[in-house]
Amino acid sequence: MDKFRVSKDMLIDSGVVRGEDIVEVRAADQHVLRRVHDESYLQKIYLGRLDRKEQLKLGLPVSGRLFERSSTEVEATRQACHAALEEGIAICLAGGTHHAFREHGEGYCVFNDVAIAIKDLQLKRPGIRVMVVDTDAHQGNGTASILADDPKVFTYSIHVGKNYPSRKEVSTMDVETVRYVEGEMYLKQLFTSLAAALDVFSPDLVIWIAGADNHRNDRFGQMMLSVKDLQRRDEVILSAFLRNRIPVTVLYGGGYNRTSEGTAKIHRNTVTTAKRLADRFLK
Repeated sequence: MDKFRVSKDMLIDSGVVRGEDIVEVRAADQHVLRRVHDESYLQKIYLGRLDRKEQLKLGLPVSGRLFERSSTEVEATRQACHAALEEGIAICLAGGTHHAFREHGEGYCVFNDVAIAIKDLQLKRPGIRVMVVDTDAHQGNGTASILADDPKVFTYSIHVGKNYPSRKEVSTMDVETVRYVEGEMYLKQLFTSLAAALDVFSPDLVIWIAGADNHRNDRFGQMMLSVKDLQRRDEVILSAFLRNRIPVTVLYGGGYNRTSEGTAKIHRNTVTTAKRLADRFLK
């Protein structure tokens, strides 16, 4: 959990962003959460009434702060999506809780910030076409499930095939890699398949769950990418959208690096690349 504070400090200390550039948000209103999540599930989180099995599935203990923290993350993603449409790109210094389903959470994901943000966008901008690009090392199963029947949303996920979650959902396009995939092979799969996705779907907004768990030192990702591979990933993905004036919302996604501050550094690098390319293509 320290990665959120540490990456923010790194960004400010390095001068990539100024403190005043970061917008603090409050928790999302409950009616916003209800657009995706069942009322009974929301009450369980709010009142801290998950049983032991449900807490183990979620991976987090319930507490009074869990509801507030998770709903604040949702609000940050929601606002970042609206900001991206206005300014071309926006970044949530968290987000990407793609394992949360309508009626339960799992894999450290309480509420599905991506699905909630999309439902909010659709209310304010009917007909908007949104592409979710998920390059976290694990399939965005909750997002795929919630948005499965929406023809205005394209869910793309590239992930290790034989890794968590054991039961996969069906995204619009799923790209499975082998375990411990090397950077060159991964990047080839990513760029080829994402180009194919863009051939069949033209988005008005891209929500990109970047992920830091692709790194070779990650405890759970089961990929073998280097820092340079990840920077290449970030550069090509962001350039493809920003060059063509397709707004992008960037979310952190997962990361569980074995080395101290390793995850935070990867997230910092992604934001640094986004800032540099935004200055290049949007000014």
